[in-house]
Amino acid sequence: MKTLRDVKIGETATVVKLQGEGAIRRRIMDMGITKGVELYVRKVAPLGDPVEITVRGYELSVRKADAEMILVQ
Repeated sequence: MKTLRDVKIGETATVVKLQGEGAIRRRIMDMGITKGVELYVRKVAPLGDPVEITVRGYELSVRKADAEMILVQ
């Protein structure tokens, strides 16, 4: 399955599942990234970390490690 890390700049993806446990998963969910929400990848830093996305109408920067825990379709 594809992760948020694999989505190209300018593409939109829908969250299918969140991996991880405990505090890490809770932090991702607190940012508004939950199952079924659409994510638009705006930018990726030159070295690939962080990834800037638009979610629920606001811009958000996500670390590469966190982006790999978000499974998308």
